[in-house]
Amino acid sequence: MAQNPTNLKRPRQPMPDCVRQALESQGLMARYRQRPAYQQNDYLGWIQQAKRDETKHKRLDQMLRELKHGGVYMNMEHPPSRLDKG
Repeated sequence: MAQNPTNLKRPRQPMPDCVRQALESQGLMARYRQRPAYQQNDYLGWIQQAKRDETKHKRLDQMLRELKHGGVYMNMEHPPSRLDKG
């Protein structure tokens, strides 16, 4: 069995085109990539697990907001991602 280079305990989720396009169009890909691998993976899995398109879009919008503003991960405080670390 191949070792997971990111040490994720869950299977690595592929990035859907709609997520990639949203991150790129809003200039948030770098902030997404700065997050730990488990957060990147959790966001993708959480978005993809939604059964309704409306829910997928809502979750994608939440991820984009959290990346844009920093300091939050899945509606929980996340100090390492704060943008105003001064």
